[in-house]
Amino acid sequence: MSQSDPIAARKALMKQNNDHARDMVQTMRGQKPFDAAAVEAAFAQWADTAQKLPGLFPDNSKTGQDTRATPKIWQNKKDFDEKAAAFGKAVAENRDKAKASLDGLKAAIPVIGKECDNCHEDYRVPKQ
Repeated sequence: MSQSDPIAARKALMKQNNDHARDMVQTMRGQKPFDAAAVEAAFAQWADTAQKLPGLFPDNSKTGQDTRATPKIWQNKKDFDEKAAAFGKAVAENRDKAKASLDGLKAAIPVIGKECDNCHEDYRVPKQ
């Protein structure tokens, strides 16, 4: 799908990211029980996103489908790719800690969230 429709592919990845983030925050708040398998699934999906994301912004995907990608991605592609790599590094460095315990998850999620925000601040159009 990424080759034929990169916008749809990246939107699908971001939806999965958000779904997992919501689940992990609910777990941290005690609204869901801690489940190491669910934590692992979230971190596995986030690692997949970090790997795939840089390749999902070819020049022909700057507009369409209500994309929230800003033109800055293509103007600062190196920085964008570095931020995706930093997100991947944060996921990798916090994965084992997060799935080991609720306290580990509580320590890991702010780190992951910071890396998400670092990219979104520069490269995502805010919702209107």
